[in-house]
Amino acid sequence: MKSGALGEITSVVEVTQISSHGFVLLLDNQRRFLSFEDFPWFRDAMVGQIRNVVRPTPQHLYWPDLDVDLAVDSLDHPERYPLVSRY
Repeated sequence: MKSGALGEITSVVEVTQISSHGFVLLLDNQRRFLSFEDFPWFRDAMVGQIRNVVRPTPQHLYWPDLDVDLAVDSLDHPERYPLVSRY
């Protein structure tokens, strides 16, 4: 008996808490806090827009409702990504 082909590999990504200062992202069983000061694209977003996050690849996060793309590495090493949008 042969098993079927494996499906697409996906990693769980979930927004678990949102406050007036930022939100907590559960990624690879680790919690990461994204402050609105460091990630201003989310500051004026609605809760549903922030919670709608997908992980198309292991190193890429995407919020389709906000058209925001982030490298996972930028969450752990923001000093490597000095260009921050301010509005």
